Amino acid sequence: MRHYIRHPVDLPIQVGALGDSADNNLQGLNVGFGGLALFAQVAFEPGCIVKVRINVVDPEFCSQARVVWCRAAPCGWELGLEFLDADDAFRVRMVEQMCHIENYRAAVLLREGRALSAEEAAREWISRHAAEFPNPDNHVRH
Repeated sequence: MRHYIRHPVDLPIQVGALGDSADNNLQGLNVGFGGLALFAQVAFEPGCIVKVRINVVDPEFCSQARVVWCRAAPCGWELGLEFLDADDAFRVRMVEQMCHIENYRAAVLLREGRALSAEEAAREWISRHAAEFPNPDNHVRH
């Protein structure tokens, strides 16, 4: 049973066992209000603690998470991670929003030829898409 509302994300994420270099480049599948799901090339044992790194933002996002589930997928493994700290779960959602804004900024440049500053892109994206971005305060955990 899923405990968090989920929505898609295309963040490059690095995950590794504690003590490893966390250089496994993984593709984020979705981010929820307390964790994330992603694709991996190797399996991780449910219950183990891993480090999670997203270095496409400044400052870089680093956290620890628990592997909740791991299942075989057509091209490797699908992992479900639960953040150990609620603040980290909130921070990764902010990272996701920043990535959506940067994707929007690039799409506007390509589609319309408008070069937006980061602030202009954020204002436009928020006015057009923020209502679609799930708010954890509006959802009840099941």
